[in-house]
Amino acid sequence: MSTTSPTPAPEVDPTASAVALDRDGDDASGVQALLRTAANAASLRAIVVLAIIWVIFTVANDRFLTAGNLTNLTLQVAATGTISVGVVLVLLLGEIDLSVGAVSGLAGAIMGVLSVQHGWNGWLAIAVALAAGAGIGLLQGSIVTWLGIPSFVITLAGLLTWQGFQLKTLGDAGSLNVTDPVITNLANTFLAEWLAWTVALVAIGLMAAGALVARQRRSAAGLELEPMLLTGVRLGAIAIAIVVAVYVVNQDRGVPVSVIILIGLVVIFDALITRTRYGRHVLAAGGNEEATRRAGIATRRVKTVVFVLASTMAAAGGVLAASRALAVNQSSGSGDVLLLAIAGPVIAGVSLFGGRGSVWAALLGALVIGSISNGMDLLGLESSVKFIITGGVLAAAVVLDALARKQRMSQGRS
Repeated sequence: MSTTSPTPAPEVDPTASAVALDRDGDDASGVQALLRTAANAASLRAIVVLAIIWVIFTVANDRFLTAGNLTNLTLQVAATGTISVGVVLVLLLGEIDLSVGAVSGLAGAIMGVLSVQHGWNGWLAIAVALAAGAGIGLLQGSIVTWLGIPSFVITLAGLLTWQGFQLKTLGDAGSLNVTDPVITNLANTFLAEWLAWTVALVAIGLMAAGALVARQRRSAAGLELEPMLLTGVRLGAIAIAIVVAVYVVNQDRGVPVSVIILIGLVVIFDALITRTRYGRHVLAAGGNEEATRRAGIATRRVKTVVFVLASTMAAAGGVLAASRALAVNQSSGSGDVLLLAIAGPVIAGVSLFGGRGSVWAALLGALVIGSISNGMDLLGLESSVKFIITGGVLAAAVVLDALARKQRMSQGRS
């Protein structure tokens, strides 16, 4: 009896789903490419949604677009946006972390107890809080990756566990007023006007230089180039947005340091995901984990590190939240913190199915969600209405993500 050896499965490029680009024809004009991108890019859709939200709330309440309220809005989104940076990383893997709110609350409690009750230096208290977040991420990530338990289950258990530790850490007092200037200055300090403009101009220059360098590298590698018109429109729109934002908030207190921290974290993690080998491994694992593993990439290590980073960012968000509130209490990190931290990136285009999205969605999504919350507060709406509207927006974003994924699959794209 003869035997036939099975034909080996063809090798799959593990990064294909992560970096796939629309290729509708090399002869498309810049205008056509611009329109096509506007129709397909989730981030652009989120920007349109943000603009609509701002128009609606401006018509409903003329205080919405005032310098004072927009400065308050930037302060409100800093902590949640920081948590969302870590959430984006987990979502890119196709995983979920439901413990980020509880981790942020526990980190704030640890920092507060060390600073207030034990008299520790503010920087040291912050470092311990961040280390605690990293340790939690390492524990949860190891359980998920090495024991194969779904992240939903482990992080849901973590949500309850870390909330319990938070209550235990705060003890009978239940709340602490934070007074260390190192901590309080993080969310209550504003850049001088000249410094804000300097930072803005440097950011615009670096952004333009980075885009040109990236374009040259793609050209040298023989890769498809984005139409120059599209590049110019995108860079111009971002530059105008930066200039307008700085001008407006300078009419009030100025640019908050906490927002600079958030943007800095977004830039760092965006570079990690888009410009490093590790980032490509994250996207590949999120797009097709089995193919990535067969390609020799240590997917367990990749996923564990992501959970560590996510919990560390949650802890950083807890530090910023405590700094803004000048206090920590038993409700820190609870309420709608988890919902907003996850809803923002999803609304801004990060796929729940993994492999697709941008770290910048953390900032954009935080602005969308924060604008909805801020606008409803100005209108004096009840909390029940706020939850219903925010939940509806999240549900709509998830449905759109699922429909977009279905369309990509029908077109033979991942």
